[in-house]
Parts: sequence; C-alpha cells; structure tokens
Amino acid sequence: MIKDYRPYYIKKAWYRLQHLYIRHKLSPQLKSLGKYPFIVKPWHIEIFGGPVSIGDNITLLGCSDKKTRLTVWSDKKNINGITIGDHVLISPGVRISAASSISIADSCMLASHVYITDSDWHGIYDRSMPSKEVSHVILEENVWVGDSAIICKGVTIGKNSIIGAGSVVTSDIPANVIAAGNPVKIIKQLDPSKPIITRKDRFSDTEKMTHALESAEKEFLEGNTFLGWIKSFFVPEKNV
Repeated sequence: MIKDYRPYYIKKAWYRLQHLYIRHKLSPQLKSLGKYPFIVKPWHIEIFGGPVSIGDNITLLGCSDKKTRLTVWSDKKNINGITIGDHVLISPGVRISAASSISIADSCMLASHVYITDSDWHGIYDRSMPSKEVSHVILEENVWVGDSAIICKGVTIGKNSIIGAGSVVTSDIPANVIAAGNPVKIIKQLDPSKPIITRKDRFSDTEKMTHALESAEKEFLEGNTFLGWIKSFFVPEKNV
C-alpha cells in the first residue's frame, strides 16, 4: 500500500474539492442525489442522458483507468431510466446502460467492471437502428454482483442473492441463493438460520460513521507535514 503523506488538513481540502465538483458538475446531471453521498474521484464518473436517480448514502467510486458510467439512451419520454436506492456500493468500472428501466434496490453491491443493461441495443436483422424491444432489470435489496458479471435485459435478481464473478445472467434469479457461471446457474442456497447484515444495517448511523472515519484518518495521518508531503513527490520512499 502506498503511504499517504498528506497532512490531515490537506486531505480535508481535497474532500472539499470533490464536494464542489459533485455539487456543480455531477449532481446537475442527475434527477436526484440523496443525502450523505460518498463519491470518490467524481471526475472519473460519467453520466449521460436521464433520468438517473440516486438515493441516500451512495458509495460511488471512480478511477482513471476504470471509468464508472451511468447512461440512459432513449428518445422516449416518461421512462424510469436508472434508479439506485440507499446505501448502494458501485465500484470503479461499473457500467449501467438503460433504454427503459434499471432498478437497483437498497444495500446492493456492484463489484468492478459489472455491466447491467436492459436492451440488446441493436436488432438481430436490422442492425442499423436500436432494438425496439426493451425489458426492465431489477436488483432487489442487498444483491451482491461479483467482478465483471453481466446482467442482461429482462432479469430480476431476488433479495440477498449473490452473483459470482464473471457470470452472465440471462434469466431471473430467486432470493437468497448464490449463482455463478455462463450461463448462470444456482449453486447454493443461503442458510436461513444465519442473519444477513446489510450495508444499510451497518452504516445507517451516518453521524457515528463519519466521526469514526474522521478519527481514523486523523490517527493515520498524524505526524505528516506539508514539507514531507512535497518531498514525497520528488524523493519517494521505497516500500519495505
């Protein structure tokens, strides 16, 4: 892990810069953005078309080599577009492309490079125009989708279910299962005797979590100086 040489006040200034970008560049492209968003490197998050609605306590991560894209491609009015619930985690490289309606419920987690689409985008025989057939995609509460999985049109994934990395989902998945493969198959039922703790359960007390994170960052960055931070650009320390 690369050491963070920034003093705490520099990191706080960095957060304020991100918040300004979110308020003036990212948020105006959205139909709605809920309270307490945690958005990292928002300049690497691309929004196109609409409507795109995001709930409270979103964790939305961008990265220079893994652009996160939320796009709605439609000439129709009064569509649902992309709807994202509360406490959802969207990792770098995720692409969500809607022609009609993609709904992601509370506490869902999308790993890097997940692709979700509600359309084939081209007809089988007439490939010069977009396909007229679209189907809704629904991820119910607390769904976890693994790295590089593909969720295709017309799919509903039931509450608490897990989709394995690299899977291709072309049909509905019931609640409380683990499914994986291409095409995806159910490989395990979740144990009903074991409680499931969601992101919403864990992080619902926003003020408490914010205080805990600030305290941890202050401790982690303690002793860092402005001159030491500048020096790290020119004379980086070797990893031991």
